[in-house]
Amino acid sequence: MIVSEQEIFELKKFILQLNEMKDSVVIVEGKKDSGALKKIGFTGKVLEFHKFGGMIDFTDSVSKYKRLIILFDRDKKGRTLTGKTIQLLQRRTKVDLTFKRRLRIITKGKIMFIEQLVSYESYLA
Repeated sequence: MIVSEQEIFELKKFILQLNEMKDSVVIVEGKKDSGALKKIGFTGKVLEFHKFGGMIDFTDSVSKYKRLIILFDRDKKGRTLTGKTIQLLQRRTKVDLTFKRRLRIITKGKIMFIEQLVSYESYLA
């Protein structure tokens, strides 16, 4: 994968801003996704959707946070989860999709799955 200096710079800034988000939690689909975020420098709280017993348990558990930063994958399953999460939580807490959009822009669409962020680990170390 070819990575530009601009991409590395923007990704470092992305992680820095993500780490600065207080009273928030990042939501990913699974263990590989949360591992990838940690490998590229994310130090905040990450919750994995798969650890909850379905959508209802998930929404009941995460509604206590002031802000949910959704970083589900960009495949059909991820888009479906994002839509359901917004639908069930938009009146209970702030659902933030800005980081998901920025990640797509920074990587120029190369990253479809959050776990693919490990490919940037050597550039960000």
